[in-house]
Amino acid sequence: MIYPTRLSVAAAAAGAPVALLVAVSMPGQWYLGLAWPFAVILLTLADGFTGGRHGTVSLAIPRTASVGEPIAATVTARIAQGQAPSRAEVAIDAGPMIGTEDDGRLALLLDQKGVGAAHVPLQALRRGTARIGALWIRWRGPMGLTWRQQQADTPAEIAILPDIGPVREQGARLFQRHALEGLLTQARRGDGGEFETLVEFQPGMERRAIDWKGSARHGKLVAREFRTERNNQIVFAVDAGRQMAEPVAGLPRVDRAVTAMLLAAWVALKLGDRVALHAFDSRPRIASGMAGGIGAFADLQRLAARIDYGTDETNHTFALTSLASALNRRSMIVLLTEIVDTTQADFMVRAAQRLVEKHLLMVVVLRDEELESIADRAPATADDVGRAVTAAALLRERRVVIRRLGRLGVHVVEAEHDRVGERLVQAYTDLKRRNLL
Repeated sequence: MIYPTRLSVAAAAAGAPVALLVAVSMPGQWYLGLAWPFAVILLTLADGFTGGRHGTVSLAIPRTASVGEPIAATVTARIAQGQAPSRAEVAIDAGPMIGTEDDGRLALLLDQKGVGAAHVPLQALRRGTARIGALWIRWRGPMGLTWRQQQADTPAEIAILPDIGPVREQGARLFQRHALEGLLTQARRGDGGEFETLVEFQPGMERRAIDWKGSARHGKLVAREFRTERNNQIVFAVDAGRQMAEPVAGLPRVDRAVTAMLLAAWVALKLGDRVALHAFDSRPRIASGMAGGIGAFADLQRLAARIDYGTDETNHTFALTSLASALNRRSMIVLLTEIVDTTQADFMVRAAQRLVEKHLLMVVVLRDEELESIADRAPATADDVGRAVTAAALLRERRVVIRRLGRLGVHVVEAEHDRVGERLVQAYTDLKRRNLL
């Protein structure tokens, strides 16, 4: 497709005053005033057919990427069959799952052979399979009067997976900090509930660990030494409802939750526990069985990639009741959700009340930093006062729900979006060390 540039249109428009002046001054020869526009039209046609007549563009993109992370993509353009221009412009239809700069437009410098390549700044915004719809390339003629544009359909696809960067970066560090036994050089004993052996009582040991019958047999004080229990069941229940699709610092809440879940699951698998994943919104969507061993982490990651961005309201009662019916032994349930209003939270509290009778429940929520900033900001107008009062009321309701959950015996973790994974691992290992699992 060939169409004029702004320069061509401006040059043709500049001839209008000249044509008017000729028509006024020489009415009998008014047609001479059309010489300027006709000349511009002829030059535009010549410019369009003397420049490069065929262009190709391709995009090199990786097969997978992590949500919220930049994508290393390279676009290559080639102009042939004619006088090659010095630069070209490329546009990319990246779709809603990939973010672009400047609406996906990019300028390329071409060499003497008409070939050029450049890095494309792309960012993965949402999990799923992203498809690059089409690529466009256009270039100017030698005189800069015309654009020649061509479209190249591309079947490029990229699988956007949950971000496991924190697992790689923080996993080993957190594991070394919170690991309980077996995988470090010195195994920690005395923290668990499984009997290990009898040892001579030493100053500093707890008196309740003394085995009085054993002490009578041995003629000296001996104490029971325990080891940390393994093979506990950890169930991660991820809320994928409408509220969890709202962004926090540029990334949806559900993606923050999935990243924290993967980090905690990696540590739990390394510590010998078994993990399972459940995702729900208005009803359960994903339900996996218990899996153990670090090799199960890849399967868990693939399941986490299938967690969709729901548009339905969350039904905690249905989800937690279905989850409890599928568990045949005491388990630790980690619920990653959001506290929205008192009505929805009341249903969650009632479901949690039935759940804690048999299982250990932990609720993980993100701090609402936006509401906190509105409530703490010094008001400048009457509208600011209204917003601050509303934000403070919503925060009070949130605190009331958290306190109600705490009184039921639910362990609540409220953390910043960039520390939720670390706080979750810390809470999990603390409960494991206290033998509450």
